[in-house]
Amino acid sequence: MARENRADGLISVVAPVFNEAEIIEKFFVEVRASLSTSGFNGKFEIILVNDGSTDSSGEKIDLLAAEYPEEVVAIHLARNFGHQAAVSAGLEFCHGDAVILMDSDLQDDPAAFRQFVEQWLEGHDVVYARRTKRRESFILRPFIWLFYRLFGWMANIRIPRNSGNFSLMDRRVVDRLNEIDERNRYLPGLRTWVGFKQTGVPVARRARYDRRNRVGFRGLWTLAMNAIFSFSYVPIFIFRAIGVIAILISLITIIALLVLSASATAAVSPWATTLITIAFFGGINLIGVSIVGEYVARIYDEVKGRPKYIIDRIVGARKNGSGGND
Repeated sequence: MARENRADGLISVVAPVFNEAEIIEKFFVEVRASLSTSGFNGKFEIILVNDGSTDSSGEKIDLLAAEYPEEVVAIHLARNFGHQAAVSAGLEFCHGDAVILMDSDLQDDPAAFRQFVEQWLEGHDVVYARRTKRRESFILRPFIWLFYRLFGWMANIRIPRNSGNFSLMDRRVVDRLNEIDERNRYLPGLRTWVGFKQTGVPVARRARYDRRNRVGFRGLWTLAMNAIFSFSYVPIFIFRAIGVIAILISLITIIALLVLSASATAAVSPWATTLITIAFFGGINLIGVSIVGEYVARIYDEVKGRPKYIIDRIVGARKNGSGGND
């Protein structure tokens, strides 16, 4: 069926929720309003995935699911499995012909839905938000800037810069993503890897309503490591190059010491040269072991075969959905 004729189709909005009790009702109101003016005439569902919230977020999304049973589905994970696991739960459960993925803190502007839908109806399978303005703290901004540029250089596929999870994906893209059984996931990379026709639209990123980042530096670090080690072997090649350089430096040092000893123009302390050599090669070995360890740890996670998430309960009309990891 042609996309422009899908008047009776369905759009799903998938949003992980973690301690967003203050904003979740406003989020729902804005998302619902933006869906009604997006240019899509079909039905919609909003899937809220409670990722082990410790505030009243779970109760509030249950109330929304009870008040709007044909529109809202509340999925409660058994504990906090992390942002990407909650995203996976929502994607595996949704039913839409197109799926909009976004965060529930309203940093992702629902006003972009219209641009997403327009590009989708024109034939694009993935429409991602290209962030034109960031509102993170001045401490995080340099690290985010550096990550996107390093990752763009190292990745073995061309991943759009300044694009996060906020996007619209056609059903066939979501189905392919659901077939990928990786545990340490970086969705923008996987979304690019599956291919299909993709385009970006400029969207300004809002500031957080409470100025407190839920993920934190540790979570951002983990996500960055998942991105780098899932889509690049450059760290191994860099370590190999460092090893070659270290050997060359050691050879030059040996030659220089021999020349100095033969000329007797300068006294060379054996302790100094020993300590420098041990520190130099010890540091290289530790870096190399840590890099290899990152790859091995990810292999170990995959081999264990544990589910990405476990569902505690589902509240809403679509209890018999495709989210089968419960």
